Amino acid sequence: MHKAGFVNIVGNPNVGKSTLMNQLVGERISIATFKAQTTRHRIMGIVNTPDMQIVFSDTPGVLKPNYKLQESMLAFSESALADADVLLYVTDVVENPEKNMDFLEKVQQMKVPIILLINKIDNLADESAAKGAPQKKLEALVEQWGKLLPNAEILPISAKNKFGVDMLLRRIQELLPESPAYFDKDQLTDKPARFFVSEIIREKILLYYDKEIPYSVEVAVESFKETEKKIHIRAIIYVERESQKGIIIGHQGYALKKMGSEARKSLERFFGKDIFLETYVKVDKDWRSSQRELDAFGYNPE
Repeated sequence: MHKAGFVNIVGNPNVGKSTLMNQLVGERISIATFKAQTTRHRIMGIVNTPDMQIVFSDTPGVLKPNYKLQESMLAFSESALADADVLLYVTDVVENPEKNMDFLEKVQQMKVPIILLINKIDNLADESAAKGAPQKKLEALVEQWGKLLPNAEILPISAKNKFGVDMLLRRIQELLPESPAYFDKDQLTDKPARFFVSEIIREKILLYYDKEIPYSVEVAVESFKETEKKIHIRAIIYVERESQKGIIIGHQGYALKKMGSEARKSLERFFGKDIFLETYVKVDKDWRSSQRELDAFGYNPE
């Protein structure tokens, strides 16, 4: 008997979906930072055993879109509701359970198994409240979510500390349907190498630049040439305004060099090879609002 299925991770921004995905897969598939809207695509991570294949999907945080890029991000999240064999709905201990009720109402209509994960329970231990207050708060959240998603199993976890993750994985294995594998057994993800190059560079931009800069940036890999020992990469960083280009480059190019150096180190760890990385910055004022350009950047959920 072989089991296989799609286990899709959804929820609002910044609740820890990408951290959970990486813990479940055992590899760093999704970039995870402290900033909201880090994930822009639907990213698959595949776990294989001789008698099982779990296809996990990390998705962008659910939000009300203000421009076409966010419309595409929401479409990725909604597509995860359509093909899930098991749905993981992630929240945390500070989020308002009634946030984004439009999306939650779609989850309420689903017929597949739903596991509601209350993440970041380690933060409750930091509360300087009266004795027993953290436990009471968790119990109140469980009760509130039980009313909103009565068909869901509820599991408190800490993805960062891996508390509850092994228990979650065992439950997922129990819920998977019988099926042959959907992907080759040696496949880790559905994304090509170039995708991870652009994501790692974008992660460093999220970490090293402030305010609107990371959200106005897209990265495209123009050239990826691999030899036995080395990979030569040329990447273009797109921004929306000339002023943003100046910030990315920095005084005498210092900011771009620092970001590029950190990206190169991460890329060498990811690929296990020496990396020669060239980065250039270009202005494209319409990229977040142009469907044609979003399609070219891979933001078509179809």
